[in-house]
Amino acid sequence: MERRRGRRRGIWAIVLLVAGGVLVLGGTVHSAVSAGHSEVDYEKHRIASDHMRPAYAAGDSGWFSMGAAGEELEIGRGDVVLVSVPQWRTGGLMLSRVVARGGDRIEHRRGESTLRLNGEPLEEPYILDRSVPAVVAFDVTVPEGRTFLMGDNRGNSADSSMHISEDGGTVPLSAIRGEAVVEPTDLIVAGGLQFVGAVVFLAGGVLGIVALVVRRREPAPAQPVPGAPAPGATG
Repeated sequence: MERRRGRRRGIWAIVLLVAGGVLVLGGTVHSAVSAGHSEVDYEKHRIASDHMRPAYAAGDSGWFSMGAAGEELEIGRGDVVLVSVPQWRTGGLMLSRVVARGGDRIEHRRGESTLRLNGEPLEEPYILDRSVPAVVAFDVTVPEGRTFLMGDNRGNSADSSMHISEDGGTVPLSAIRGEAVVEPTDLIVAGGLQFVGAVVFLAGGVLGIVALVVRRREPAPAQPVPGAPAPGATG
């Protein structure tokens, strides 16, 4: 039997539609499962200045966990955070590193190559110039519920050490809006599945339309003329 034109395209259209639907559904389910395990809201922010070099340079982008609903972020020493301190910087969030928490004593003595945390030298492998742990001397005991923040580029950072006259330069934990995290792969995987699925589904739809058009343009089979001998008949 003669194969109808457009039949192969129709089969491929169905395959693509099904595959695309499965991918979109898979991405949606993956996203829902990930959200079910955590209420963390991830946001991507662009870094505006060089005060956190070498970890972040101006123009870089970073992912941040913006916290769980109704819960305080679990911030520890050494964490990089997004913080809102209008008296330091107006018009948005700033990036900084937590150097000390409530109850800690943080100090810098002129001529020393490290800060002191609770009387002990503080190792900070992340700062840009390890010979310059701070540009001013200070000695602060951080109150409970507050933090002492510094940029990694100590020679170019308007941080706690530069605002000692204001509550010892400390910032309340409530001012912290987010914590730097590695790229959230769950979101990327889910989004990728949904995007690829949508493209495949769309391709299947287009191919299906093409197959229908081809079939409609297919000429109707010739009808035998009444009284004419059938093909192959002999008189």
